Amino acid sequence: MPLAIFALTIAAYAIGTTEFVIVGLLPTVAADLDITLPLAGLIVSVYALGVTFGAPILTALTGRIERKPLLLGLMGLFIAGNTAAALSPSYEVLLVARVLSAFAHGVFFSVGSTIAADLVPENRRASAIAMMFMGLTVAIVTGVPIGTHIGQIFGWRTTFWAVAGLGVIAFAGIAALLPKTLPRAAPAGLLDQLRVLGSGRLLIVFAMTALGYGGTFVAFTYLAPILQEITGFSAESVSLILVLYGLAIAVGNVAGGRVANTNPVKALVGLFLLQALVLLVFSFTATSPLPTLVTLAALGFLSFANVPGLQLYVVQLAKAHRPGAVDVASALNIAAFNLGIALGAWLGGTVVDSARGLGATPWVGAILVSLALLLTLWSGALDRRSTAALQAA
Repeated sequence: MPLAIFALTIAAYAIGTTEFVIVGLLPTVAADLDITLPLAGLIVSVYALGVTFGAPILTALTGRIERKPLLLGLMGLFIAGNTAAALSPSYEVLLVARVLSAFAHGVFFSVGSTIAADLVPENRRASAIAMMFMGLTVAIVTGVPIGTHIGQIFGWRTTFWAVAGLGVIAFAGIAALLPKTLPRAAPAGLLDQLRVLGSGRLLIVFAMTALGYGGTFVAFTYLAPILQEITGFSAESVSLILVLYGLAIAVGNVAGGRVANTNPVKALVGLFLLQALVLLVFSFTATSPLPTLVTLAALGFLSFANVPGLQLYVVQLAKAHRPGAVDVASALNIAAFNLGIALGAWLGGTVVDSARGLGATPWVGAILVSLALLLTLWSGALDRRSTAALQAA
């Protein structure tokens, strides 16, 4: 792989760390800023919403900018956002800082994947994109627990300083290694995106993505306080448990891709069913340390196992219903993932703030995943009906 790919991988690592590390730091941030846990949870929602709405709009607006200056500008925005988060004197300033980082996140992955593909021969494009996204996976396995550990020892602001430092390294790597001239595809405008949103079949899959992926975040957003207040783990143990969770995510992502290769709908039905059941079980095992660890390993495996199937299914349906906008449909599904994170984190905060409290977040998440399961069954039935109609014709 060209060295420029590794510069993109470092940037993806930094971005992945800043997105998810806040989950392990919620109790620390809430105590330091003197806010409630539900308000701290909104930090997750606001970031995800920034990616959801910032990615398609900013990608359309920046389509005519040369690729290398655009990436450098995005990393500059990322560094500024995390520096502002580290310096933020109040909760409100922290929210604004997170939105700035989220804007960089959304456009980076949209543009970075096409750049990675253009840096290698055609027969290695998938591997190049996978190498870049490996930074995101490794961030979940190592960056999040390490960042959590740093935040618990030196304060959560130190974590954001460290992430800003990673951004500086990525900026330098991109400046030094990325070619000055890169091909630029015709930008997808907002009208192209609206046409995709006009497809009822694709809207069903976007809803499957938001509910199925977001269901886990009802509980995952508040995992640190659940582990400390309900299970009884120490704050220092949380970072180690996040390593276990991250490793399960990495394995689940690979396994999910394999089982979804031939029939993504069939795979998604099974994965969503298991995911809903494990979330329901977590409601009962959260009070005991060993059962909690087993349940979290299963939940980590399942929470990202549906991602390859959902992306593949969107591409398949886009080719059938919106053949001229397959890339736009794929990008909007990424937005749907982040909309699910925002929905799950917000709903989790509402549950925590209610009389039911932290212990109810897993089974509420199970309800969201069950809704995704029903939509998947419906979508599969529509596929069979369309196939039968074509055969009859």
